[in-house]
Amino acid sequence: MIPIAKPVLGKEEISAVSKVIRSGAITQGKLTEEFERGFASFIGTKHGIACSSGTSALQVGLEAVGIKPGDEVITTPFTFIATANAIVYNRAKPVFADVDEKTFNIDAGSIKSKITRKTKAVMVVHLYGQACDMKPIKELCSDKGLLLIEDAAQAHGAEYKSRKAGSFGDLSTFSFYATKNMTCGEGGIILTDNDAAAQKSRIIINQGQMGRYEHVMVGYNYRMTDMQAAMGICQFRKLKSMNAKRESNAGYLTRGLSGLDWLEVPHVMTGAKHVWHQYTVRVSGGIRDDFMKYLNDSGVGARVYYPMPVHIQPAYQQMGYRRGTCPVAESLAGCVVSLPVHPMLKKSDLKKIVDVVRKYRR
Repeated sequence: MIPIAKPVLGKEEISAVSKVIRSGAITQGKLTEEFERGFASFIGTKHGIACSSGTSALQVGLEAVGIKPGDEVITTPFTFIATANAIVYNRAKPVFADVDEKTFNIDAGSIKSKITRKTKAVMVVHLYGQACDMKPIKELCSDKGLLLIEDAAQAHGAEYKSRKAGSFGDLSTFSFYATKNMTCGEGGIILTDNDAAAQKSRIIINQGQMGRYEHVMVGYNYRMTDMQAAMGICQFRKLKSMNAKRESNAGYLTRGLSGLDWLEVPHVMTGAKHVWHQYTVRVSGGIRDDFMKYLNDSGVGARVYYPMPVHIQPAYQQMGYRRGTCPVAESLAGCVVSLPVHPMLKKSDLKKIVDVVRKYRR
């Protein structure tokens, strides 16, 4: 079976993590600080605050920029549920805007239609490794006085008009989960140019401590460890080459799969650098589930990201959200399939993926 994802882990990561373990200083320390500085500099922000996960980064980041109970935060329903959950954790209200049918990212026009007097922020998601169309979104937030938050969990190194995803907003977050373009096993980071938000984030993730045993607020234990940071530093050094391999693999798949009348290859927006966290195609004619079963039966690990938009998940329907409010996202959820594109694919794997897909008969 060709897996949908496979981390690129080697002797460098093993050596780095082993060194931390042998030192006995395994919690948050100097390596975490090094990782924070390096990743923030890469994206182009002043501060980096490493966290235990991408989800905790989102939760803390929203609190740090002042999201309060009752505030509305406009976001996309076509994402992993953690995006919206982070808003709920802060007792704010997610408001779901629809997405662009080509890029699958949140649509600026739909955002505009959802703004009310309670709207405090817009939280975009750079889905599958492609940045959102940030110019109209940033202009809209500026005009309306709204905070702009970037969930860049899938966009390590992605660019919009030669600027890194994660550098546009008041605050951004990344995930370093095992399947991401680079990994710490688990982990996340908050990035911002805002000194106050950075300081508050550091306090929140460390049990609300301003100084040793001086707790100025109720916080959490959301720290990254030096073991995770050691792995992250090694992965960061490989990120450029890993992304280049993803791009090469995506190019091979697009060339091989273009021209099928029932399958649409991914759209890359003009001015965007796609880093291909996922290679997601659309299939027509209501065949998606049959097609995915065929792929997996044929040894091609395929997944659906995401089969159910957040606003129609059972947990959110219990909150009063209903089907029909984001028709594009709802339609996409029924026809998208992600194919393997990760850096560990061999040429023979890529050839097999193309051959298997092209042999499918509806």
